Amino acid sequence: MLASFTDGFFSVDPKHGFLPIAEPLAKLPETFSGLQSLIDEMPILKDDGSPGLLATEGAFEKAVLVLPNYLSQVQTEKDPFVLAALFRAYGFVTSAYTLAPSHHSFVKTGKYGKAHEVLPANVAQPFAAVADKLEVYPWIDYHYAYSLGNYQKIDKSKGFEWTNLAMAAKFSGMDDERGFIMLHVDINQYSPDLVKAVYGIVENENRDDLNRDVHLLADTLNKMNDRRRLMWEASRWKHYNDFRVFIMGVKGNDDIFPNGLLYEGVWEEPKAFRGQTGAQDNIIPTADIVSGVIHYYPQNQLTSYLMDLRQYRPMCIQNFFKKLAEQMSKKPLAQRLIEDDNQIGMQGLMKAYEEIYLFRNGHWQFVQKYIMQNTAYPKATGGTPITSWIPNQIKAVLSAMKDLSKAMRSTPEFSMEEWQEGYDKKVKLLNKQLEIVAVEAFDPEAVFKLNLELGYQDF
Repeated sequence: MLASFTDGFFSVDPKHGFLPIAEPLAKLPETFSGLQSLIDEMPILKDDGSPGLLATEGAFEKAVLVLPNYLSQVQTEKDPFVLAALFRAYGFVTSAYTLAPSHHSFVKTGKYGKAHEVLPANVAQPFAAVADKLEVYPWIDYHYAYSLGNYQKIDKSKGFEWTNLAMAAKFSGMDDERGFIMLHVDINQYSPDLVKAVYGIVENENRDDLNRDVHLLADTLNKMNDRRRLMWEASRWKHYNDFRVFIMGVKGNDDIFPNGLLYEGVWEEPKAFRGQTGAQDNIIPTADIVSGVIHYYPQNQLTSYLMDLRQYRPMCIQNFFKKLAEQMSKKPLAQRLIEDDNQIGMQGLMKAYEEIYLFRNGHWQFVQKYIMQNTAYPKATGGTPITSWIPNQIKAVLSAMKDLSKAMRSTPEFSMEEWQEGYDKKVKLLNKQLEIVAVEAFDPEAVFKLNLELGYQDF
């Protein structure tokens, strides 16, 4: 059985899914007014349209050095929403301070420059303290800081569509940054149904109920994919570099942080944490675990990176993953369906695999266009290799599909002949793309065009 997994800010259950239990705080309490003022003045483009501190080289670093050290106030804070907002603020300040030189270098030369390698004690100490309270790493993350804990509804009476969401804290302050990260929140508006489907799959023994929940899993992933595809509209690919450098991490980015990052007054040795990345989202890991795709992950360094990123989440999310994996290992979903010759259930699972594939292949297309066509820098924000990271996981989905297909038969609702045709195209697409990127000086546009040629263009 699965219970609710909560830390007072997030609660993984069929009511909240992976979103916070209430809207994150827009501003810090008055006690932290100096920190809030720094966050407000920080963006390249402020809310009033004037240039912020990050617009001028060296200006933000000077402002950080006179920021009060709020360590004692952080140590006594207990409210989970205030702690989340503090983590968000210090995460943004830390990334902006350390990576400002890299940003200005990119603006001038098109190449990322070296980051600052020492984080001043007035930021490092309170940031490490709030991170310790939340049991996460002191670096900007996807949950509390950049995405799920950073949204504000523009019209409180409306929903989670990205056009109705603003950022509480921001780097560029431009619409492409807002669209980029708020669309992730938008997609998660369906996460309650995803969790509901997962709970049902774990707990239901009745065949009809199980089939209903397997199809709910597939249908929910389909809705999420529909929202995900809006990325092309929400954030223009040519503008990704306006803010991308600020979500880079230390670990895996040796060109930017060759010696790690020293947290002054906290640790005597430099530390290295991974950057903020959509790979820290919970949708696909959950789908992988409940559907059994996780059992097809290749045993290689790329999969090790993926599992490493599991640690860059709130403990309540990590505990949910662990418990779900434990429950599903008792009898994997595909095995249950195959042993029962449950063709309707297998069709639902195959549809879920299809949506996982489309999610990953769509993300792979984002990489091709937003990153590979914008910069030659070979690392993603999480410090993972650009050209091989997502294909590694696509291979796992394709393997799961192939195994399940061996037990399936055509029905009036599902043609195995059509499925096989689509599967062959997926394999051909990935193989051709990997052939292209295997050459050092490859053409990113050639990789992208293959999606259209084989019928899998994301938009």
